[in-house]
Amino acid sequence: MRTNRIEDAVSGYEFPATSAEIIDAFGDERIELANGSETVGDVLGRMGAEVYDGPRDVHDAVLCGLGHEAVGRRYYSDRDAPSPGETGPTQVSF
Repeated sequence: MRTNRIEDAVSGYEFPATSAEIIDAFGDERIELANGSETVGDVLGRMGAEVYDGPRDVHDAVLCGLGHEAVGRRYYSDRDAPSPGETGPTQVSF
């Protein structure tokens, strides 16, 4: 599943709910990442014991708990100017 579908997936669940309850119900759901995948259970398991008041809280917790594998190329931005002493690509205006 994509991260933007997490809220929809848990929307029918009864809240408030603990991390353990969400992991029991949705822990095997796989989240697609830029470099692989991870389960909801793995992500929420790293967050420790929490109580979620609604689907948005679960979504936010998953986003906060994802590792660097969820981001494409680490430390890359085509928006930043080169650092002092570095040469970067020539600016192009569209």
